[in-house]
Amino acid sequence: MVTIAAIDDSSLQLTFVLFLTVVVITLFTALLTAPQRDEISEFYLGNRTMSPLRNGLAMCGDYLSAATLLGSTGLVALTGYDGLMYLGGTTVAWMMVLLLIAEPLQRTGKFTLGDTVALRLPRQQRPVRVALAVCILAITTLYLVAQLVGSVALLTQFTGSPSATTRTLCVAVIGTFVILYASLGGMPGATVIQIIKAVMLIVGVLFTAGWVLYHFDWNPNALLERAADRSGTGLSFLEPGLRYGGTVSNKLDFLSLELAIVLGLAALPHVLMRLLAPRSSSVLRRSVVWAIGLVGAVCFGAGILGLGATALLGRDTIESTDRTGNASVLLLAHELGGSVLTALLTCLAYLTLLAVAVGLTLAAASSLAHDLYSEVIRKGRASETEELTVARLSGAVIGILGILLALVAWGANTATLAFLAFAIAASAILPTIIYTLFWRRFTAKGALLSLYGGLLSSVLLAVFSPVVSSAPASFYPEVDFAWFPLQNPGIVSIPLGFLLGWLGTVLDKGPAEDSTAHEEFEVRMLVGADD
Repeated sequence: MVTIAAIDDSSLQLTFVLFLTVVVITLFTALLTAPQRDEISEFYLGNRTMSPLRNGLAMCGDYLSAATLLGSTGLVALTGYDGLMYLGGTTVAWMMVLLLIAEPLQRTGKFTLGDTVALRLPRQQRPVRVALAVCILAITTLYLVAQLVGSVALLTQFTGSPSATTRTLCVAVIGTFVILYASLGGMPGATVIQIIKAVMLIVGVLFTAGWVLYHFDWNPNALLERAADRSGTGLSFLEPGLRYGGTVSNKLDFLSLELAIVLGLAALPHVLMRLLAPRSSSVLRRSVVWAIGLVGAVCFGAGILGLGATALLGRDTIESTDRTGNASVLLLAHELGGSVLTALLTCLAYLTLLAVAVGLTLAAASSLAHDLYSEVIRKGRASETEELTVARLSGAVIGILGILLALVAWGANTATLAFLAFAIAASAILPTIIYTLFWRRFTAKGALLSLYGGLLSSVLLAVFSPVVSSAPASFYPEVDFAWFPLQNPGIVSIPLGFLLGWLGTVLDKGPAEDSTAHEEFEVRMLVGADD
């Protein structure tokens, strides 16, 4: 495989120095801002007096992963219009968050999703908390492994296929930083790295996108024409269907992927934690508006970078370096600014991986410590100091688990793992949130069926899909048990999750929930409550 190392070996050393410099500064700042008291609310939610802009930057940093910087850019570079449509789905997803769940969730006054559902379903809250914790652990682990595997994939662009020792060292270093940020810094520490990462990502992407447009005299038409010419497909590059066209299966795959992205974002555990952090609904609303604008700006810049990579380098050059297209932004950076710009964007990609992994680890740790340990095992009798200790230990355990799984699955497709996490979130957690907020009759049985059914259906459909077998890029390409034809299960598992939640509720013959619980919940959701 042709690697970026063949172009310039100095980029890797400069990237290493820049990355360590940024990490040392942010880690020191995170430790300074870490919770100084044994208060779980501060550990889970951090500084609730932040401005909407800072909250919006933190939300942007929590969501935008290296898949946006590398994978999305590569998808645009190789597939043109279809890649741009994928980026558009990311922005639409934040609109769903703003319009559907953000303010009702925040007004309930709770700081975990488990507490919110328990307030609505108090009689059978413990089994529901367990089910939520299982789903959250599955989603965060998959997404965390995707980030850690992505660190190896990024290193591969410079060194070719790394040795086992190099892979282990890369994953262990990133994983250790994740544990330190999450376990010691809590939400305040995570917020520091998210804001810094978001600012660097926005500036880096938009600056490089501007450089691309400068090459074409700020004429977007010239950029599009040159990209189409060098794509090898002509005007088809600027029309739908290059990747997700042709067969019905391809079209359904695109629809399934977009459903998972648009609906899954609203149920990702680390995004939900960030939605619960602002003190007032007005601050939350403005924070999400900022996040939509910032995420949209990055996606717009990523689209220009993808088109610029094809226009300046040619599709053949990109595919010969990396058939997935993930190297396109780094190849473009080298073409524009040599080893310095390549190192800067590579450092940014590593920082992006690290920041998203921190948010995921913190979300998993809070669910294990608060919902499982404090509320289920200790039945609400755990002291704040005790719960905080368990949360810090849980962060370490989740981080170590992620490291071990990433070393086993280092050759996996990172985008596939991330999109499966989106599908699980949309199939299991989103129906529970929607029904909890807006359906008066919703019962714990419906919640359990929705959570476990959405999780199991997503995983089973993924196991029996081309992701695992039958395709050259599968985990087991030499065998074929892929009876489900799509890469992403969302188009089936999401409606099934909603159906199971409805079915469990209408068939539930047990005692109804106390009507006063729903009335109290409804008042909180509509007008807010101070705890």
